[in-house]
Amino acid sequence: MNQDAALNPGGTVPFKPLARVLAITSGKGGVGKTFVSANLAAALAKRGNRVLVIDADLGLANLDVVLNLYPKVTLHDVFTGKASIDEAIVRTAAGFSVLMAGSGMVEYSRLTSEVRNDFLRILADLMPHFDVVLLDTGAGISDVVLFSVSLASEVMVVATPEPTSLTDAYATIKVLAGQQKRQLIRLVVNQTARMGDGRAITTQLQQVIDRFVPSEPGRQLKLVHMGDIPADPLVRQAVMRRQLLMQTLPGSPAALAIAQLAGKVQDSVMR
Repeated sequence: MNQDAALNPGGTVPFKPLARVLAITSGKGGVGKTFVSANLAAALAKRGNRVLVIDADLGLANLDVVLNLYPKVTLHDVFTGKASIDEAIVRTAAGFSVLMAGSGMVEYSRLTSEVRNDFLRILADLMPHFDVVLLDTGAGISDVVLFSVSLASEVMVVATPEPTSLTDAYATIKVLAGQQKRQLIRLVVNQTARMGDGRAITTQLQQVIDRFVPSEPGRQLKLVHMGDIPADPLVRQAVMRRQLLMQTLPGSPAALAIAQLAGKVQDSVMR
């Protein structure tokens, strides 16, 4: 793999994305993407998997806040040679490992060849030691986000039923289909009010995609509904306390939904 050619400005991905790497992304912030990433990791670890979550939001990292961790070593330290990868990896009480990024690092707001090369090198070194790697990307369609997503063999978009979230999710999906030639994107609908809302939303988005997103014959983009996470007041309590819902309230409606999501991820992404 030619690391220097990881991703050109047009978004072409000349290498095969890495198997067992799942990028979790969203069209906009505030939809619960990092909450889903962290709790999904806990649910997968509970199933006996070796799980690593990498905070791929390089400039505005917040995974440490969700997990109530205070990392002394971050990806920035690894990139700059101040620390080793082993020193940067933190084992959580929930049984999975995390690799934190730094927050407020303006140098990571744009994709450079150095960032590409460092990220590829680290990911390649870590892959043999884990069953699945979750990339908790930034929101939107910046070059850093698109590069992070390009590394993964599977992509899961988190959205809510709100019109702005769905509009931005559609825009993200459209870019991923056009630039990365994705043929399958998984969708999780968070904060649903009624059972079945997410499946209906997925169907509506698929209809819009079929109509407006160009594709080659036989290569139409397919959205796969991975599940709904219901609106649950216990989620806010866990987030405010900086606790994992899967650990503190595993019987809550949202936690049960994430446990089901973990089963689907294990069956589809990790096979």
